[in-house]
Amino acid sequence: MTGSNFPRVGTDHNSGVGRKFEALARVFFKTNEGLDLVESFPVAIGVSTTKKLHRFDLGSESPAVLIECKSHTWTETGNMPSAKMTVWNEAMYYFHIAPAEFRKVLFVLKHHHRRRELSLAAYYLRTHSHMVPVNVEIWEYDTDTLLGERLR
Repeated sequence: MTGSNFPRVGTDHNSGVGRKFEALARVFFKTNEGLDLVESFPVAIGVSTTKKLHRFDLGSESPAVLIECKSHTWTETGNMPSAKMTVWNEAMYYFHIAPAEFRKVLFVLKHHHRRRELSLAAYYLRTHSHMVPVNVEIWEYDTDTLLGERLR
């Protein structure tokens, strides 16, 4: 094991993996939708009148869009990474309490495991769709083909 938090095989640390994926997302949305996104985009969120700034991975004021990026994968043995799914659920909560005028996008790595017929995102939607707010889009990005697909 190198470092802490069990980095992905072939990487030095998880934060670098996440930043690289956010950069890919930024290029994808610029190329495909003409969006100029800001990294670590701050928005006041809260469940009542009390609000606190939360920094979404990417965002824009005009047009109003918030994007959370997740480059999670199946475990090496093909099991669902349950702790990672908790992080996806947390993102859904942040989207739920963010201002309604924002477009909300969860942008995830397209990942299949040889033991699984579904990608991780498709599996998440099958098992956790009750956690996804109606106005949240889920996009899956294939780093081999550089193509993104909206699943929801």
